Amino acid sequence: MKEYLEIFLAFLEIGCLAFGGGYAVIPLVDRELIKKRGWVTMDEVMDYYTIAQITPGLIGVNLSTFVGYKQKGHLGGILATLGFVLPGVTLILGAAILISNFAEMVIVKHAFAGIRIAVGALILDTVLKLIKGVFKDIKGIIVYFSVFAISVLPKGVEPFTMIPAFVKSPVFLVLVSGLVGLIVYRQKPELRS
Repeated sequence: MKEYLEIFLAFLEIGCLAFGGGYAVIPLVDRELIKKRGWVTMDEVMDYYTIAQITPGLIGVNLSTFVGYKQKGHLGGILATLGFVLPGVTLILGAAILISNFAEMVIVKHAFAGIRIAVGALILDTVLKLIKGVFKDIKGIIVYFSVFAISVLPKGVEPFTMIPAFVKSPVFLVLVSGLVGLIVYRQKPELRS
């Protein structure tokens, strides 16, 4: 029972501090789940984020479910997910009730401006950590810069008008990158004598 409570409380803490969405959670995950508890590795977190990108739902919620399930099965996944979403749901309900009364106040606008800056810094930190995990070899660097280049191609500018719009879709880029990964990183079978 103690382990289930620990899972719930760990994700409740992350949920309380997880401003900015999925990628802003990575520094918290790094501190709480990787370094402090040793429940997962950064490579596993990267795998969970990859899966969460192509499945419905929020990245942080999916990550919570994956880690909780890994630790204690179905109940662990449910408790981790509940712990993660409870603070956000409570905050949203409270904000929804109060926001109409305070949204136009100058102090509230300034507070939200500061929060946006902090979230941007957390996301930048996350991007840097993800890049370190991706750049393990030249193949990863080539795939990374190829996907990045395609995703930032300007629309309606020659010669990019010939590229179909679906090519820039994140779903398409993730699926193609997965196929490239299957081809490039597959293990060659050992020759038997």
